[in-house]
Amino acid sequence: MPPGEGGRVRLHDRLRGEALGSDADQHDVVEARVARLGDQAVHLVQQAAGGERQVEPAEPAVVDRAPAPQPGVLRGQRAGDAAAHEVVPRLQRRVEHVAARWNGVEVVPPVSERFGVPVFLDNEVNAAALGEHQAHPGVRDLLFVKISTGIGAGLIAGGRIQRGALGAAGEIGHVPVPDGGGHPCRCGNLDCVEAVAGGTALLARSPAADLPGLAALARSGDAATVALLRDAGRRIGEVVATAVNLLNPAVVVLGGDLIGADEPLIAGLREAVYQRSTVLATRTLRIEPSRLGESAGLTGCAAMVLDRILAPETLDTAP
Repeated sequence: MPPGEGGRVRLHDRLRGEALGSDADQHDVVEARVARLGDQAVHLVQQAAGGERQVEPAEPAVVDRAPAPQPGVLRGQRAGDAAAHEVVPRLQRRVEHVAARWNGVEVVPPVSERFGVPVFLDNEVNAAALGEHQAHPGVRDLLFVKISTGIGAGLIAGGRIQRGALGAAGEIGHVPVPDGGGHPCRCGNLDCVEAVAGGTALLARSPAADLPGLAALARSGDAATVALLRDAGRRIGEVVATAVNLLNPAVVVLGGDLIGADEPLIAGLREAVYQRSTVLATRTLRIEPSRLGESAGLTGCAAMVLDRILAPETLDTAP
């Protein structure tokens, strides 16, 4: 009798396919990457697909930068051999985003037409949170905070990603902070923590030309940069502390370009979180850098695909 309940070959025993992830950031830079799914659907191979590229939101860059699907992995080939190829851009059918240039842009139809498969759309920080969840076995409650040009968060609660009623959960970058100095934010409000302590705000107060340069200055021991990043960490930590009190995660994972300067920024963030959060919420709390780095989002894209493939309704209709 074949393995699996009732004599059915278990889907995950013969899973084949690829997950394509595409990321468009607030500066309209698009990058496409591929994850290949192996025997037990746990081995991921990351492949860059043409690198990053500046695009207009109306341009079908997600499609153009995607590698051509490999023959033989798009459909199930025989009974008991379940093959899948799902496309998962990390941005629903159309984008609802605080970055006005991308808001309302329909991404799903052209990508689905190109590959002839279902397409799932999500916030890039949610994808990264799902990826980090894969890298933290046994953790059911996790908060992923991305600190880059912007600031955002993805929440895993009870082992599941939490998107909110309209997919707007996790926008902690748009929580205002006291004494912010009246800085306008791209969302239209003033003194959001992103506008005060995000990467763009920090570069305006630094001689560095970009975030890698800012991180390099911090690593070199430049006193002004270290102080700038530590203070930014404290401001971000004030907001993260509120999230910790509200959500009680087991671990806060920090990712994004500024985590290359992790020592002063993470030190300031930890200081604020432990000072402002309750004793119970921080009793066993861990605050740590990303374990997956740039591959967190790609891993999360693959996790979203597998959730769909292994969903009960999919298993019930599998050959």
